[in-house]
Amino acid sequence: MDNRPLFQERWSIGPLAVCTLLPMALLCFWLWPFGQILCLTFDEWLFHALNGPLATNTTWRHVWTVGSMRPFDIVVGLILLAVLIRGNWVFKAVKIREAFFGFLVTLLLLVVVRALFSKWTDAMGWQHNSPSMVFPDAIHLSDFYPDLEARWELKDRSSQSFPGDHASVLLVWALFMSLFARRLLQHLVIWGLALLFMLPRLVAGAHWGQDDYIGGLLMAIFAIGWSCYTPLAAKGSAALLRWTAPLFRGLARLPVLGRLEVLRYPV
Repeated sequence: MDNRPLFQERWSIGPLAVCTLLPMALLCFWLWPFGQILCLTFDEWLFHALNGPLATNTTWRHVWTVGSMRPFDIVVGLILLAVLIRGNWVFKAVKIREAFFGFLVTLLLLVVVRALFSKWTDAMGWQHNSPSMVFPDAIHLSDFYPDLEARWELKDRSSQSFPGDHASVLLVWALFMSLFARRLLQHLVIWGLALLFMLPRLVAGAHWGQDDYIGGLLMAIFAIGWSCYTPLAAKGSAALLRWTAPLFRGLARLPVLGRLEVLRYPV
């Protein structure tokens, strides 16, 4: 059995510096007038390329309507969790539980980063409307399916679309998995899923591209750096492993559920 921990209880200054300075560089680029012009030019093209076909392509409209409803976020979460805890794919079966708790610590740090950055964004006046509220020719899914907007929280607009919190979760998952992935196929699957699940908000016009590749990405990189390249993930996952050990031993005795590798295998 491999007893080496996934996370190191030490400060990795080089990677930590990169994960701190890169978000600052992304933010500075976004605030730079020429950088903002580049972002807006690309985002306008991206929005119309993705949103325009909703008017005429029924299949395209149905697919992204389902993807834009709040309950679909639960499906996405289950898919990402399934990939994370699949034994002997990215993580060895005996390390799945440690990986799960390490990601949970990183996700909790992202929540804190998101809350602080959002307050800073509001204070600095960086907040903006989503493209579906800016462009008069925007196609609104809620116009086609008004009942879904009220009943299933169909999201196709936002008056505070920056930063992309949905994208930040997907990106922090992809970055976390990429730290341990070793094969090209693994990276392709990880980033393919992350980008695919980011698309619904972009197609519906609830977010600009920059909300995701600037706002969401900078938060995700910062959270990964201060979790995985500091003792936080190591100490946090180790503590959670100890505290939850009795619970997992009990769950492992249950029929069917006990077959899950995250429950069966000790760390």
